[in-house]
Amino acid sequence: MPTPHPPRWYAIPVRVVLVTFIGTLICFAVSLLIGIVGAVIVSAVRHTDANMTVAYRLIALPTAVVAGSIIFVLALTMEIRHYRQSKTLAAIERMS
Repeated sequence: MPTPHPPRWYAIPVRVVLVTFIGTLICFAVSLLIGIVGAVIVSAVRHTDANMTVAYRLIALPTAVVAGSIIFVLALTMEIRHYRQSKTLAAIERMS
């Protein structure tokens, strides 16, 4: 039976950055879609041209920054917790 390798600490930043980047992109895309739909609805109600810069600058970008920050903190916390748990379980398994 092969012995499991101990957890590697240098994999934590890679996974955290990857999850943060993908989560931020998804939040940016969804908030941009909502911002564009909102801008089109407002422009149809007011009978004016739709101003798409509002959707980018005032809705999508701040939402993505806030969501990215939250995702970063949560991903970092979860990865550190998982690393510590894996390290402890590997030590217990080596002892037995």
